[in-house]
Amino acid sequence: MTEQAPAPAPVPGLVPRPAYAVWTGGTGARPASVYGEGAQAAARLLGLETGGRGTQRRGRIELRLEESGGACLEAYRLVSATDGVTITAAGRAGLLHGVRTLAQLGAAPPLGEIVDAPRYAYRGGMLDVARHFFGVPEVLDYVDLLAAYKFNHLHLHLTDDQGWRIAVGALPRLAEVGGAGGYYSAEDYRRIVSYAGERHITVVPEVDLPGHTNAALAAYPELAVPGETSQLPYVEREVGRSRVDTDSERVFAFVDTVVRELAALTPGPLLHVGGDEALRIGAADYARFMTRVGGIVRAHGKQPMAWDEAALAGPATVDVVQVWRPRRHTGPPVDEAVRAAARGGARLVMSPADRTYLDMKYDADTPLGTDWAGTVGLRDAYDWDPAAYLPGLPGGAVVGVEAPLWTETIADAAGLQRMLLPRLPAIAEVAWSPQQVRDWDDFARRITAHGRLWTADRLAWTAADGVDWAAGSGAA
Repeated sequence: MTEQAPAPAPVPGLVPRPAYAVWTGGTGARPASVYGEGAQAAARLLGLETGGRGTQRRGRIELRLEESGGACLEAYRLVSATDGVTITAAGRAGLLHGVRTLAQLGAAPPLGEIVDAPRYAYRGGMLDVARHFFGVPEVLDYVDLLAAYKFNHLHLHLTDDQGWRIAVGALPRLAEVGGAGGYYSAEDYRRIVSYAGERHITVVPEVDLPGHTNAALAAYPELAVPGETSQLPYVEREVGRSRVDTDSERVFAFVDTVVRELAALTPGPLLHVGGDEALRIGAADYARFMTRVGGIVRAHGKQPMAWDEAALAGPATVDVVQVWRPRRHTGPPVDEAVRAAARGGARLVMSPADRTYLDMKYDADTPLGTDWAGTVGLRDAYDWDPAAYLPGLPGGAVVGVEAPLWTETIADAAGLQRMLLPRLPAIAEVAWSPQQVRDWDDFARRITAHGRLWTADRLAWTAADGVDWAAGSGAA
């Protein structure tokens, strides 16, 4: 797709903002039916019927798949004319993105054209199901929110000190003991993966190692450093206390078993191995452990992903480095290690806590969440550039953005929704839209219409400062 200069502001309500949009005045026909590639999924999303070639043209939405070598499979072109709408894309994901844009345009789409493609290939949301467990229906609802705003990755933080949330057939005590409070069976996990896949969202499972392992150690004490013990329930928020024995071959056999089973259940290319806050493990032992774990992941056909401390283990330890700590919490060693990893070919996903951590309070009065990285208001989540956050990176090193939601203080779906909305759509636009077309005041106007939609859908949300929510008649 050729790059085009940004047009005047799109119709209010489109989030994320399209790369290019032009409106010719007037409104098109009210959508009545859907025809073409992926018509059934589009019809379900829009609440319409499907139609064949003989369907009356007026009000028809036509979906055209035009395969083109090298084209972005998520890009799309939407043309709204007096007799109907045509959406063209090189891949089914692009068609679905176009349909979601059309859904935001409402019952009488304006006449005009949109040509759109994502800025970043990786656009993710992370849900921590270890601290507080969330069942399959709640995860699927979260997937629907991600899909609505054109995210394409779901990162599940499956293990931590408080719980181990995925069954491993060869290690039954992980679920029986470590999964107290809830866990996913293999069938549960397959259901999540399938549901997400139908929406063109790739699941990235995380097993956090070598720290954050209290639940695993409670299930299999022989994985611990001799003389150290672990138990559940674990209700403290302090991190960095638990560790596996990085000198034990039994631990590496355990890792191999877990990775083998999880890789077999996961069609996506990435498997996250944590690597964060291993505060009681020496630098040399940590580097040796993470390097070997990365090799185990690759041996099972997956690409290892880890939090940014993993870069300290060496530039080739993992394939994807997730940058999470605010600049004021890192310092030269981690920053330079991340730069070295990027120079060595590692890809970076940006998740700085002072911009993307959706468990941070909106402001001092927010009842849920924490504030160790400061408060993250709606403008904080929106008004930044992922490519410029960490200076000195080689061009193209940043391949994506992810918004993590940790759940130490969040125990129910309403709490999740209040922390996600409206910041999740803000980060969706950071990840999707070209930097040069984004503008805070413009976004603050467009997001107001979504408050009305969330209220109609009975979703809990936060009327964050800096937006005239009454303009969208959707005040929570």
